[in-house]
Amino acid sequence: MKYIVLLRGINISGKNKISMSELKEVLENNNYENVKTFLNSGNVIIDSKSNKDKIRENIHKLILENFNLDIPVYVISSVDLNDILNHSPKWWGTEDKNIYDNIIFIMHDSNYEEIYSVVGEPKENIDTIEKYNNIIFWSYDLSNYRKSTWWIKTASTNIKDKITIRTANTVKKLLELCEKE
Repeated sequence: MKYIVLLRGINISGKNKISMSELKEVLENNNYENVKTFLNSGNVIIDSKSNKDKIRENIHKLILENFNLDIPVYVISSVDLNDILNHSPKWWGTEDKNIYDNIIFIMHDSNYEEIYSVVGEPKENIDTIEKYNNIIFWSYDLSNYRKSTWWIKTASTNIKDKITIRTANTVKKLLELCEKE
């Protein structure tokens, strides 16, 4: 089974530095196959016979042991990611350069209600959100991002380690890379 592994908060502003080539080597040395990394922000594609919970626990442990970092790890199968993208709202993932489209992946030990209760209502005419399963499609007006309730609170509240965010383009490219094999 092909999985996408998303690491929370990797290589941002000089913090939580992990070389993607070193991470790839660690994963390959621990029985993950066809390991590919994408960008420098903690996006990894792997093949594994384990289930996603075991993969998450194992990769978390490997990062702790090899890089001395306690990083939240999110794992999703390529099949599930494909399903999510097939259920994206019509307003999400368009070519509109004035809108910034994201997916908020909610970590295994949290849920939409918890995230929403902390972040609150999207700001009208700036933020747009829609829940699907345990992810959130989120878009905001790029010219007004500093007024975005969600932009401010997803990075600065106690939920920041309960989510990891990827752009629409990144998520689409990850799925495309999965399908190439």
